[in-house]
Amino acid sequence: MNITVLMGGLSPEREVSLSSGAAVGKGLEERGHRVKVLDVHDSGGDRWAAFERAVRCREIEEAEVVFIALHGDEGENGTVQALLDLRGKPYTGSGVLASALAMDKVMTKKIFDLGGIPNPEWALISPLAGEGEVLSAIESVGGIPVVTKPIDQGSTVGISIVREPGCLMEAVSEAGKYSERVLIERYIAGRELTVAILGGDALPLIEIVPEGGFYDYRCKYTKGQSRYVCPANLPPEKTRKIQDLALEAFGLLDCGGFARVDLRLNEDDEPFFLEINTAPGMTSTSLVPMAAMAVGIDFPELVERICLLALGRGREVPVK
Repeated sequence: MNITVLMGGLSPEREVSLSSGAAVGKGLEERGHRVKVLDVHDSGGDRWAAFERAVRCREIEEAEVVFIALHGDEGENGTVQALLDLRGKPYTGSGVLASALAMDKVMTKKIFDLGGIPNPEWALISPLAGEGEVLSAIESVGGIPVVTKPIDQGSTVGISIVREPGCLMEAVSEAGKYSERVLIERYIAGRELTVAILGGDALPLIEIVPEGGFYDYRCKYTKGQSRYVCPANLPPEKTRKIQDLALEAFGLLDCGGFARVDLRLNEDDEPFFLEINTAPGMTSTSLVPMAAMAVGIDFPELVERICLLALGRGREVPVK
């Protein structure tokens, strides 16, 4: 196949995207495909124009399928997906609407609530809210500790765990650097897990054990800063329940291709789902490749399968 990999972008996750794109390109070449890797960058100060130029280039025109290795902002919120739809080019991952819904953490939580997917209590505030409004929002979710986060970023950008009242306004301000709205969630003490979805299958669960107890940007992308248990140490019936709920969440947002569903287990091992990442990382420390390897799918085969899913041929390569 002729495949173009879109990477880079203009979000705070640009460096991670460059790593993902390089790894994906190398993996696809190992499977014998003709690959062009395209860095989306801002050369003229217009974010929209940068993506539009990329989608109109010769590398896209010649591609049979586009592998989207962009993380955050226009690469993940439906913008690039819409531009590729207008060009009639198949691409990996979810479509426009699912991408937009999953990128907006508030819309994701509303859909989870309507669909019966358990998730932490939440409130929404402006980053300019006064202390009284912030305290009221925190009380509405059950009080401290809470998590504050921008509503439309990934890779834990702008996220804080607030355990002391004196840190509240600083945490809200930090989240407000990246978004016009700030999500406040009840903090779920317990275990951190993720479920990779490939086609219509949930892969083995991964438990994430970060150094220092918080799976932040450094722990995600620095080797040795987190320990991973795959498959996660859970009873089979609990594992199956979590996988079923992850697939249900994937379907509720009408996601496609592949994704990663993040959750936490409380002290009673009850799951609380956090979000769906429709363009998950594909670096050497990324979780989707780790889960795939647990069922015998190495990285080059995984990225090839993802491209086949984009072309509607995923049923030819069922999960082992």
